[in-house]
Amino acid sequence: MQSLIISGGSLDMEFACSYISKYSFGCTIAADRGMDFFYKKNITPDYVVGDFDSADPEVLQYFRNLEEGSRPVVMQFQPQKDETDTELAMRIAIERGSDVIHLLGGMGSRVDHMLGNLHLLGNAMEKGVECRMVDASNRIRMVCRGITIKREEQFGRYVSLFPFTPQVRGLTLTGFQYPLEDYTLECYHSLGVSNEIIAQEAEISFKEGVLVVVEAKD
Repeated sequence: MQSLIISGGSLDMEFACSYISKYSFGCTIAADRGMDFFYKKNITPDYVVGDFDSADPEVLQYFRNLEEGSRPVVMQFQPQKDETDTELAMRIAIERGSDVIHLLGGMGSRVDHMLGNLHLLGNAMEKGVECRMVDASNRIRMVCRGITIKREEQFGRYVSLFPFTPQVRGLTLTGFQYPLEDYTLECYHSLGVSNEIIAQEAEISFKEGVLVVVEAKD
């Protein structure tokens, strides 16, 4: 099952509508201010989650007042909590049996929140769930095993790789402008930035470690 989480970061409404139209979601979740998107597009999510410290009270009340049967499950938490609203939403998506989670609104001016959401990709990864953090210019994934990217399906022009563990060992890249073979990619270097796919299919494989894969349009 694929799930959608809309969080409270920056969100290009036109892009978001275009993106979600390409998928069929078994679970949709608004994380705090992310409920604004659903409200403006007249979509009722399955869950509305958060402490609602940044949410529009009128929007929250709108969802609370929907008729039973068409009303989302509203889960309100105290602001003094250990998890971010997005982590709470992701927990629900995983508990519901998601195989893939699409996170929109996870990036923006709050770099601390963006970095926190990046770590949440690893939270999902450890539970065997793929999580994609997406905005109009980027798609970010965290992987602990090799992946293949078809040129016709890639998100943007550039593919950048960052080790999330101190080292990623045995990294081999095929189908890229800058290939690698059995390479050890280490933290604190920029070697993995701005590669490009030149074959119909590009393969990223490695023996040990965790990689952050960023596909960027510009």
